[in-house]
Amino acid sequence: MKTKQFILTVCLSLMPLAVAFPADADEKALRDADEAWSKAAAAKDVDQTVAFYSDDAIVMPPNAQRATTKEAIRKLWKDLLTDAKISWKASKVEVAKSGDIGFIIGSYEVAMNDPVTGKPVNDRGKYLEVWEKQTDGSWKVGADIFNSDLPATPAQAAAEKKQ
Repeated sequence: MKTKQFILTVCLSLMPLAVAFPADADEKALRDADEAWSKAAAAKDVDQTVAFYSDDAIVMPPNAQRATTKEAIRKLWKDLLTDAKISWKASKVEVAKSGDIGFIIGSYEVAMNDPVTGKPVNDRGKYLEVWEKQTDGSWKVGADIFNSDLPATPAQAAAEKKQ
């Protein structure tokens, strides 16, 4: 009888650990995927960069219309990567208890030439990505939004007031 009680006690004490491992594995998978995505963008690989999005993804860039189709997302990234050096790093990764959705918050840096003046511009800001677990167990980005930490220029502020 004491053996059964011991086994039951051990099983019950290990149960929280067994529940924690899948979430930890998913968080690591998301962090790894986000890092691979940043490397693809740094390599200016448009196809690989866009491949991280789900088929029904929404990208919400600053000062622009949202992109809701793969073609629009591809154009956004192609335009960005043509003349920019970009990288980002996650600071917070969480997966829902359900295990089918997660989010990443982090910081980005972009160096590029201003399209109007041609002068170098360095930007830094924050991002939020919502990741969805796919039926094959992989993760894809369903929603992506990012914006600058730098103050808006007077021209940007005037354009935003008109909207």
